[in-house]
Formats: sequence, C-alpha cells, structure tokens
Amino acid sequence: MKLVETHAHIYLKEFASDLGEIIDKAKEAGVERIYMPNVDHTTIDDMLEVANKYPDYCIPMMGLHPCSVTKNFEKDLYEVEEYLKKGDFVAVGEIGTDLYWDKTFWPEQQEAFKIQADFAKQFNLPLVIHCRETIDETITLVKETNRTMGVFHCFTGTLKQANEIIAQGFNIGLGGVATFKNGGLAPVIEGVDLQEIVVETDSPYLAPVPHRGKRNEPSYIKLVAEKIASIKGMAVEQVAEVTSQNAYKLFQYAK
Repeated sequence: MKLVETHAHIYLKEFASDLGEIIDKAKEAGVERIYMPNVDHTTIDDMLEVANKYPDYCIPMMGLHPCSVTKNFEKDLYEVEEYLKKGDFVAVGEIGTDLYWDKTFWPEQQEAFKIQADFAKQFNLPLVIHCRETIDETITLVKETNRTMGVFHCFTGTLKQANEIIAQGFNIGLGGVATFKNGGLAPVIEGVDLQEIVVETDSPYLAPVPHRGKRNEPSYIKLVAEKIASIKGMAVEQVAEVTSQNAYKLFQYAK
C-alpha cells in the first residue's frame, strides 16, 4: 500500500532531533511522498534544507500562512513571489484565513489571500488553503479570485461546505480530525466521492487517534486512510490508491 502525505511541516523544530527516523518510519508505512507547505520567511531555509536532503521525496511549496500575516505582509509576499520565480515549488501554500487566534489583521489576510491567488495563476500552481473558523469566508474569496485548482487542507466543515468547495474545483484535505470521536466528519466522508479527497497529517499537529495530543508524523497518515475506508466500507488499499492519484494530479506530478 502506497500513500501520499499532502501536508506536513516536518522541517519544524519538533523534528530537529529525529527527522531521519521520521522519514524512515514514513517510508516503512508506505508513504511515497511528503509535500511540505511553507509558513513564512522564518521557515523557508529549514524547509528547503529538508527538501535538498530528501530530493523527490520531501517536496516544498511556497506561501505565507495567514497567522503570519501582519501590517507588513506585502514585504513577505514580495519574498514569496521572488522564490516562486526562481524555485521549484509545486503549490502556493500554505495560504488562507484564520480567525481562531486573532482577528486583528483580517483585512490584511484577505488581501494576502488574493495576491497569492494571483501568484498561483501566474505560475500555474494549485493553492493549499488554511481556513480555521473561516470556511464560508474563504469559499467566497476563492470565488472572487476565480481560482479553480487546489485543496482546502485540514477540512473540518459540513457536507454542504465540502460540496461548495468541490464545485469550485478544489479537493478536500482530510487528516487526524477525521479519526476524532467528535470530529463530525463522518457525514462528509460518507457524502464526498473519494475522487475529491486527499489525505494529510499536518504534522506535527492534530495527531490521529490513538496518538491524539502527541506529536503527529507522516507515518500516521495510514490511520487517516483506515478511518476513511471504514466509514466508506471499502478496502484501505483502494483509499490509498485513489487518494494518492488525486494528490499527484493536484500537484501536477506525473508518476
């Protein structure tokens, strides 16, 4: 069984002491690729170092995370654009909106989203979207930017919201929350065609059951696939095959 991990921050300090072991465990679990979203200017060097150490396995994206958007976001986006011009990145991400922690820079978040959506058009790349407490608002932004390629990562919304996202040409990214007892994602998993789903961990965050509350890692993605298979009443190997194909299509990778 082969799986594609579509969203993992394995370049962060949480993996500094044992990254090699984490990579080995991922490979043993059947993970054949790990896609890495950027956070902001402080994470670029570490992300690219991991990408260079594990070429064609740990694949970088480039973007500005909404929680890093401040009044000086335009300077950060200039750097993002310069990297996109010269680098080999498979997506503009992680971008998006977030009203969970702080609402101070909500206007700036929306503007940063629109600018990065333009980058995606310019470089013909998908968007990898974060939308915590802002799913409806982010769906509206996607419609306004007329961008029709990407993924709403770590999806935690309703079936109605999922269908709206799919109608815009985006995939649904499912991770550890799908395994939570009160995660509320069973109706979404039941109602969404497997062709519209990719799997992820969002490591080191949101570890799936039975590791909830601990550091997440890419090898745990198998638990997400198993949960999806259980809810859909199909073999986990089929979930792995289809979601992997979806991921390669999303990131325009000819395997």
